[in-house]
Amino acid sequence: MLRIGVLSDTHISECTDLFQRQVRHAFSHCQVIIHAGDLIDRRILRAFSGKEVHAVHGNMCTIDTQTALPPHKIVKYCRFTIGICHGAGNRQTIEDRLLQLFPAVDCIIFGHTHVPQRTKIGSILLLNPGSFRGTGRHGAMGAYAVLTIDEHGLSASLHELPADL
Repeated sequence: MLRIGVLSDTHISECTDLFQRQVRHAFSHCQVIIHAGDLIDRRILRAFSGKEVHAVHGNMCTIDTQTALPPHKIVKYCRFTIGICHGAGNRQTIEDRLLQLFPAVDCIIFGHTHVPQRTKIGSILLLNPGSFRGTGRHGAMGAYAVLTIDEHGLSASLHELPADL
C-alpha cells in the first residue's frame, strides 16, 4: 500500500513550528507528498524531509519558487498516472482546463480554489485538497487529502486539520 499526502495553498514563506506540527499530524503515515502549488517559498518543503516530494508552483509563489518548480507535472505510481497542477483562472471552468491539460491520466491533483473536492469525471479522479492553512476569514479549518494506492486501486480521502495543534 502506498499513501500519498496531498496539500495545496499553504501560503507561507517559512517552515514554522505550527506548520511542522500540522505536517506531522497529517502526513506521518505517508511515503510521498504532493504539493499542488501556492507554497509561496519552496523552502517550506523541508518540512517533508525523508519523504519523496513532488511540487508545482502556483500564482502566489515567489519568482525563485516559480523558477525552481514547474507549473505542472506528471508522476506515475504502480499502474496509475497522476497529473499535478495548481490551476488558475475562473473557478467555474477549472475542471475543463485541467482535463484539457491532462487528458490521459488516472488522477488530477490541483489547488487554487481553496475548496476540498473529490470528483470523478469519466475514469479520472479530480482531487483538490483545499487550503492547508484554511479558507479565509470565516474560520474554516485547514484541509488536506490522502491518496491511497493498493490492491483495490486508487482512492482518496479528504481531511481537516484539528484546531488544537
